[in-house]
Amino acid sequence: MTRRGFLLGKFMPPHAGHIALIEAARELVDELTVLVCWLPDDPIAGEQRLAWMRELFPDCRVLGHGEVVPQAPGDSPDFWPIWRGIVAAAHPEPIDYLFAGEDYGARLAQEAGGFFVPLGGRILAMDDALSGLSGSAVRADPAAHWPMLPEPVRAHYRKRICLHGAESTGKSTLASQLSQQLGLIAVGEYGRSHCEVHREALTLDDLLLIGRAQQAMASAAERWAGTRLLLDTDALMTAAWCEMLLGERPEELMQAQKADLYLLLEPDLPWVDDGTRFFSEPEERHRFARITEQVLIDAKVPFVRISGSGTARYDAALRAMGALDV
Repeated sequence: MTRRGFLLGKFMPPHAGHIALIEAARELVDELTVLVCWLPDDPIAGEQRLAWMRELFPDCRVLGHGEVVPQAPGDSPDFWPIWRGIVAAAHPEPIDYLFAGEDYGARLAQEAGGFFVPLGGRILAMDDALSGLSGSAVRADPAAHWPMLPEPVRAHYRKRICLHGAESTGKSTLASQLSQQLGLIAVGEYGRSHCEVHREALTLDDLLLIGRAQQAMASAAERWAGTRLLLDTDALMTAAWCEMLLGERPEELMQAQKADLYLLLEPDLPWVDDGTRFFSEPEERHRFARITEQVLIDAKVPFVRISGSGTARYDAALRAMGALDV
């Protein structure tokens, strides 16, 4: 005989406590239905949470409910009949076990049918890091709860910070400083390696490959990062190179995934020839700087200008990053 289970929640966002509850419930039944509930003005969109839960639990029937209904018995005398109907619509088959980590589960089981199985630390009066988690606490400080968040939720909160600017403006130096001082994972510049290996003049195909490789490296590194991923450069910088070298700006590069914040490094440092640089003349250098800034403007991305040398440059970058909510 097939044993069926049911549970519901907001999962705003899903965290280790939710995952432990659902995985334990899944072990006790042959089929588990999870109902993700939301309201239109929730701080995290219900459709997003539904997608996360379906990704996290592909072997469960994960459904969504986004209609505006009473959220507590005191909101309406029809609270329980309404929720009895919601559960029946989501799970028309008989429910064997109804799971919950809070007291409402006992009454919901009476209304909807099924034997109440009180899984979860809250109802068991546990006071540990897993059982005491709450969605509101996670939303208030995702970084403090990072180890308790699954990767899809981490990706939602993780911020990409990208250094941007003409050549010889200290991007790689600053990336190294920030990475070492803040303990961040930093994605290096693929274009430099490409040009060191392939000494021929860059073609459009070369530059498109550079942009794609840069984005691929960022995506591959992302899940190993914490709340912030630092990028030495990205496809928007490659778009600026295309315009400077070839007189065109490929749409493919402009449409690539954007960072959450760009640090636009001003060309106020001495030009240094490292063997892969092109534009030493002041006029060319400033033209390149104008192009790099215009690319950011046209892409409609947030950016902060960073100037100064030594610690002043580092401190300005640190201030700009500190204003980015994580």
